[in-house]
Amino acid sequence: MSEATGPAAEPKREKRTITEIRESKRTGEKMVYMSVPDYTSAKWAEMAGVDVAVVGDSLAMIAHGHQNTIPATMDMMVMHAQAIRRGAPNTFTLGCMPYQSYHTVDRALANATRFMQEAATDAVKPQGGKSQAHILKALVDAGIPTASHIGLTPHTIATFGGFKIQGKTADAAFKILQDALAIEDAGCFMLEFEAVPARIAKLISEQLTIPTIGIGAGVGTDGQILLCHDLLGVFTDFKPKFTKRYAKLTEVAVAGIKDYVREVKEGSFPDDDHSYSVKDEEYEKFATMVEKRKQV
Repeated sequence: MSEATGPAAEPKREKRTITEIRESKRTGEKMVYMSVPDYTSAKWAEMAGVDVAVVGDSLAMIAHGHQNTIPATMDMMVMHAQAIRRGAPNTFTLGCMPYQSYHTVDRALANATRFMQEAATDAVKPQGGKSQAHILKALVDAGIPTASHIGLTPHTIATFGGFKIQGKTADAAFKILQDALAIEDAGCFMLEFEAVPARIAKLISEQLTIPTIGIGAGVGTDGQILLCHDLLGVFTDFKPKFTKRYAKLTEVAVAGIKDYVREVKEGSFPDDDHSYSVKDEEYEKFATMVEKRKQV
């Protein structure tokens, strides 16, 4: 098919910008975020049109088998972020700062700079609100696009007594509102709610001028985030209430591997279609060489 009559080329994907993300609050565009742990899932995100690929420290669980996110290190996060950038070069990438990587201003600046310089992320995301406002402001003042994460914050999971819904009482919800306003005042371009009742998250979001994304926070936020390996049914150790399974890839994968095991055991794989051939005369010549070797 000639170029003149062939199908039109796919338009090049344009990376979303901080301005567009901020403007989504005004325009009402629902932004789609997805946490991806590796090169391949980053490619999937870009091919599917995800707005923001998040380098979440959940990869300590998804990719490394830890029980929670606490063991994630900056070296681990930067390595994965580099792979994700290679997989999704035209997708806005948000690097989540791991446990204790931002507990002082100096440490936060050094580690956020690693994300931006070594992994070419477009922004960073520590966790925390009012108590972390001075850290967030320092990052913003240094010219580093910064977001934050409130509600259920995995880095302080021990103080919550486990993965529990936050903001179920009026007082607890008001504290989340104060955290959200502190994040906005610090100059962050976005914030994430996790495990907050839907009506609470919606009402708080309506008080802000910056967009909100939710995970387990209902439909009233300005966008949503899920983990790639959760929504595709890859990670099956447990399923949070807020995760919707859009596919069951582990079931497909295990079935395929079982077929592979069976065919190898019975000797039907590899067949001729999956093997390389050699010319008969070359094979016969080689076989003769083998026989002569035996006679030496």
